[in-house]
Amino acid sequence: MKDTYLKEILETTRNSVSDTKKNLPLAKLESELEHLELTKGFRESLVKSVKQNSLAVIAEMKKASPSRGLLREKYEPEVIAQDYQQANAACLSVLTNEPFFKGCLEHLSLVRDRVDLPLLRKDFIVDEYQIYESRYGGADCILLIVAALTQNQLHDYHQLATQLNLDVLVEVHTFSEMEIALKISPNLIGINNRNLETFEVNLETTKLLFKEVSGEIVVVSESGIKTSEDVKQIMSYGVSTFLVGEVFMRAENPGAELKKLFFDQIMKL
Repeated sequence: MKDTYLKEILETTRNSVSDTKKNLPLAKLESELEHLELTKGFRESLVKSVKQNSLAVIAEMKKASPSRGLLREKYEPEVIAQDYQQANAACLSVLTNEPFFKGCLEHLSLVRDRVDLPLLRKDFIVDEYQIYESRYGGADCILLIVAALTQNQLHDYHQLATQLNLDVLVEVHTFSEMEIALKISPNLIGINNRNLETFEVNLETTKLLFKEVSGEIVVVSESGIKTSEDVKQIMSYGVSTFLVGEVFMRAENPGAELKKLFFDQIMKL
């Protein structure tokens, strides 16, 4: 995904949000939130899993990706979610972007009805409307990508999400983005090992950027984690929380692959 491709995704998303607002105005959406159940603690679940298992996995489900194309022909997110829960995932990530990942908000609702795990709505948040929409759709956490937002947007969206009792995974890819992220005092940061300009993956990105973090911030390593050696490498940096999707989606049984990669092999060490 080159920078121009990211711009294309963001522009497409803005247009999509504009159309959605016409069908369900923000005022109506806000009124619906009053009747929802409390959110489940996304960050809290990650911390608990690390204490119990020495690591935590955010297991992701997506039908396709811009860089890899179709990942899974038979895509049943609610079934995959149940498999992940049985395989000891701490949290789940559900792609809801339609044009580039073949997801939708309904997938989030389907998963919410089937499992008790905290859910991340994985999408490109470019409008505060999507934050209300995420809460309405059953999310417990949203993703804010520093590269996709201005500093003011990052601050305001993070604040709004917190007011709606949503956890926020703030995603960074570079030192400059980490500097911007830390200014809003997040408690959950995702380090994406994928370079958004070249789309190349380097696990050393986690090592380098993790050094900038201190305090009680939970750090999640994202992208490029495919083998037990990758997991061990990331853990050697001091990071014990992972977001993994593609390797699971390509497996015949995603839950079994999760268990094999993280718990059958790593827990024996």
